[in-house]
Amino acid sequence: MKSPLILDQQFQNISLQKWQSLFELAKSLELEKKRSELFHAKKMNVREDRAVLHTALRNIKQSPIFLDDQNITLEITKVWEQIKVLCQALEEVTDIIHIGIGGSDLGPRMVCDTLHHNTPSAHPTLKVHFLSNIDSAEAAAIFRQVKPHNTRIIVVSKTFATSETLQNTKSVITWLISQGVQRSDLNERIYAVTANTKAAIDFGISTDHILPFWDWVGGRFSVWSAVGLPIALQFGFETYHSFLAGANALDEHFLQAPLPENQPLLLALALFAHQQQSHTTSQAVIPYAQALNLFPSWLQQLEMESNGKTCGNDDQPVSLSSVVIFGVPGTNAQHSFFQMLHQSPEIIPIDLIAIQEPMSNLPQALQHHQQLLANCLAQSEAFSTGYQADDPNKASTGNRPNNLIWLKKLDAFHLGALMALYEHRTFCLGILYGINSFDQPGVELGKILAKPIQIALENPQEPSLQSTLHPVTQARLHWLNQANANKNSLPK
Repeated sequence: MKSPLILDQQFQNISLQKWQSLFELAKSLELEKKRSELFHAKKMNVREDRAVLHTALRNIKQSPIFLDDQNITLEITKVWEQIKVLCQALEEVTDIIHIGIGGSDLGPRMVCDTLHHNTPSAHPTLKVHFLSNIDSAEAAAIFRQVKPHNTRIIVVSKTFATSETLQNTKSVITWLISQGVQRSDLNERIYAVTANTKAAIDFGISTDHILPFWDWVGGRFSVWSAVGLPIALQFGFETYHSFLAGANALDEHFLQAPLPENQPLLLALALFAHQQQSHTTSQAVIPYAQALNLFPSWLQQLEMESNGKTCGNDDQPVSLSSVVIFGVPGTNAQHSFFQMLHQSPEIIPIDLIAIQEPMSNLPQALQHHQQLLANCLAQSEAFSTGYQADDPNKASTGNRPNNLIWLKKLDAFHLGALMALYEHRTFCLGILYGINSFDQPGVELGKILAKPIQIALENPQEPSLQSTLHPVTQARLHWLNQANANKNSLPK
């Protein structure tokens, strides 16, 4: 099955013999079998005893997919119909505040930001605002932009218990009321996307304003579900459907292509090889497209939350796990950290993402794009070949492995394919590491510790609340309380 993307690995610096050994490793780990199980509702998230079926969410052919004897395709298509209805119902709305965090925010935010650069809005008067950080400054900035009486809220939380999301939601509601919106009108203004319908109803959201998604969808894979509603609202259902179709095309490639031609596997094997050989601990991902500014951030969560684990599937320590992902668009990156990529003692693999066609219709767009691509191709060559000079300060050793990923154009279809490419790479890397890529136990510790600290902050006159905290945390709270008290006592 042909991929809608082109993967060029000519500067990987991996021998044919090494490639063969990597393919043999993949076979020995039963990657082909596990690939099939991923698509056919096997419970791949073994620790949480869940299937992993984000691929079903972009099953545009609507072929039956059975989980526990239920055809989940029927549920998915019902949600698509809900999204279609909302695209029409909210046509006259000027502002959407989308409230989520992590996968509930990064996916739709990145897609909307990317498409905004060269995809016409279905509703030119509509603007989607993303609110994720609990820092009140983000909410305040949004409030300065929106029209309260023509604003709708989308609350996205799988559990509907995410503390940051619920606090932000309460603050938005409070602000709307302060701006003259009647409490009786709030029900018509708030929508929820969640796997916990009961909690959303208990919060006060109307049943007919709840769009479901399911426990077999991980947060960082959830943009393909109703979490992606802002994409459809901003750009129209057809564009949203094209986004799903692009991912589906890459799914079919991943499922059907033989190992030596399988793009997600080739990406995973190359990175894995460099981790083994060069003790690589990071990877740069550089899109030569300003529209993909947020793509490395989205990829950070995808890869590092999935595969940044201590223990493998056998509960034993692993020798390799996720690299640190970083990146910003080229050519900006060339003028910041490329110095390190070229001359650092550490070998850092690089993925370069390039778009074949110009990304605007400005009079000078072709000249801009030619210069952009010239820089991309030159950097790829320089990373690999290096530069010999008598002055050691000017010399570059080369041998910096890099992939070049080509998209024909940066539209919804090809963006969907690009995201699916990296999702499947993450899955393949998890198999190579022997890691469960679909849970995130390390996320919870900080949340647990934050609760008693927050209570102590809210009650500074109750020192007993601090007594169970770590001594360093106690000292920090004492300093903070003293600083705030001194500030409050300053003459006005």
